[in-house]
Amino acid sequence: MMPLCLVALCAVGADPEPYPYPSTAPLTPPYVAEKRYPFFLKPLEKRIRAKVADLALPGAGKPEPTGSYLWQPVYKEDHILRGPTRPYVPQPGDIVMSADGSVFWKAMHNLAGTSHPTHSMIVVALPDGKMGILEGGPHDTLKCRVLEALPHMASYEKEGRVWVRARACPLTPEQSARLTEFAMATNLREFAIWRLALQLTPFRPRGPLRTAFVGKPHGIDHNSYYCSELVCEACVYAGIMDPETTRPSATYPRDIFMDHSLNPYLNRHLKLAPAWDPPARWTSYPSAPTK
Repeated sequence: MMPLCLVALCAVGADPEPYPYPSTAPLTPPYVAEKRYPFFLKPLEKRIRAKVADLALPGAGKPEPTGSYLWQPVYKEDHILRGPTRPYVPQPGDIVMSADGSVFWKAMHNLAGTSHPTHSMIVVALPDGKMGILEGGPHDTLKCRVLEALPHMASYEKEGRVWVRARACPLTPEQSARLTEFAMATNLREFAIWRLALQLTPFRPRGPLRTAFVGKPHGIDHNSYYCSELVCEACVYAGIMDPETTRPSATYPRDIFMDHSLNPYLNRHLKLAPAWDPPARWTSYPSAPTK
């Protein structure tokens, strides 16, 4: 993980893409535009490009995990695996969250008044019928991305823990189509690094009183998103979250995970249950590894 200040320095130029944004997911790592970087950012640029090349982009051929299982759901982000497991097949609208061992990102989230999990993403149906994931800034890259669902989830399993809040009631065909439309339109949008940094200041949209009035949905035409904001905006666009009460830019992954929040407004209005199941650990193996 890279320090936020260094990420901010290269936010304008890193992870370059052609414009305008394409309407479909890329089939290969889209290194088609080169930009000049200050010499002191060259090592960081190289790291980000390597991270992008390693993402589970559609068509990149990343291997599927050997299995896909959910453990018993519980509103706890501990390390305990609670059996028995059941096979898991991603479905549109499932919300996936993860936490890694980064001390830096844990500290940044603590400063913002939150904690693990530190990432969130949403499952969408790709145009070819396969299941994908829409995420803002996967693995510390600086774009929103559409990725292959299970290979991408497996990449986070290698770094830490993964949870799924599965849809208790499947999306309607219309809702799923809207979710896909949002994902394809926002694929390759910028990761909102500057607004993410704003969460550490008194000017953020999250506050005991202000969240009732600010942080409202911007919709499909917003030019940048961070991870939990992107998930909430996608759900509003698909018609599965209330546009009147949802506050995407004031919502953190832990709020989505826990179904309760230290923020009074979100605590009243951000309730995923019963439409989504409680969070369940996801693993690629069906039983706890023996020591």
